[in-house]
Amino acid sequence: MLSRRALLSVAAASAALPATAQARRIGRLVIIGGAEDRLHDKVILRRFLELSGGPSARIRLISAASGTPEWAWDTYGKAFGDLGVTDFAPIPIEDRDAANSVAVTDRILEADGLFISGGDQRRLMDLIWETEAFKALHIAFHLRGCCMGGTSAGAAVMSRHMLAQGEATKLPEKEAADLDLGLGFVARAIIDQHFSERGRLGRLLSAMAQWPSMLGVGIDENTALVIERGTAVEVVGQGAVTVVDGRAMRTNADLVDARGRLEMLGLRVHLLPAGQRYSANPLVQRAQGMPVELREAIDLLVAPGPIRG
Repeated sequence: MLSRRALLSVAAASAALPATAQARRIGRLVIIGGAEDRLHDKVILRRFLELSGGPSARIRLISAASGTPEWAWDTYGKAFGDLGVTDFAPIPIEDRDAANSVAVTDRILEADGLFISGGDQRRLMDLIWETEAFKALHIAFHLRGCCMGGTSAGAAVMSRHMLAQGEATKLPEKEAADLDLGLGFVARAIIDQHFSERGRLGRLLSAMAQWPSMLGVGIDENTALVIERGTAVEVVGQGAVTVVDGRAMRTNADLVDARGRLEMLGLRVHLLPAGQRYSANPLVQRAQGMPVELREAIDLLVAPGPIRG
């Protein structure tokens, strides 16, 4: 059986499994750059709850990325309780046996909103990769229309090509970022978080040099990129989302050694501030005068990844 990292060399289309049913609800993603407000206005958590169905929604928390999952249970339990949620429960995943258990899959499949907390994205994927929980997450999103939220590490795992680790280099360097496989709900982008606050542009560009066919998406703290599958993207919170498109770039990545400085020519950069919504409808895009380059980026972001498992 191939490892997650080995599978990065396989084209995404070859691993796709066709969806066999249509969801009544459209699956939505609330991808948060970390450090979201959980004490005051809770703008991002409110939006996640709204997309999940409101205070009566069944909200479930996956905190397996964290080394202290009980802290996440208490913190988010209180935050969602303050928002009026009455049906909130954590989904403990201590090991791979738990990830294959009926108790875990049942809780995933009953959820209207699933929230993945921060920590270490590699830890989470090591626990759930190719387990029944992994399959259940895809069924919940693709077939049941469950709203998926994730913050920090929980944001990084949303993409298929997951940024696993790497220092925040001032300038992009070859192989400065380590990629692995994530959940795959976002098929055509690499997601980084704590973006402006931790100066991670160089790290994201380093990752894009390895996979120039992917968009790079950097999300600031207390900021969320909301993706409505096939419909639109929205930015919620206080910061911005930086989208870098390197599909037409020219780079020297094949010519320099590991940790060598990268030349990256022809990059396109879009800065999407909080409070803005960007439709994927061509008629709306043209009416708003949306640049062609941004239209292409939005189309890639709202395109769902294949159902897997």
